[in-house]
Amino acid sequence: MSERDDRLVRCFASVFHGLTPDEIRSTSDESVGTWDSLTTVTLAALVQEEFNVEIDAEVLSRLDSFEAFRGYLADLHQDKE
Repeated sequence: MSERDDRLVRCFASVFHGLTPDEIRSTSDESVGTWDSLTTVTLAALVQEEFNVEIDAEVLSRLDSFEAFRGYLADLHQDKE
């Protein structure tokens, strides 16, 4: 697991209390009943602060899982290389 993934897990743990890191890595809006649009906005704010990135508003609707956030961050990292 990369440092980036560990940091992302910590962001998700701030929102989804009580989930293990392994459970967090498989979270999605379908697997977690409390995940709603406010959850996505909260996660986006935490990720923006943690990673010092800007998440475009039109992308928010696609950020519906841990993997989606992970992929978005990976794409941002590739653009900076």
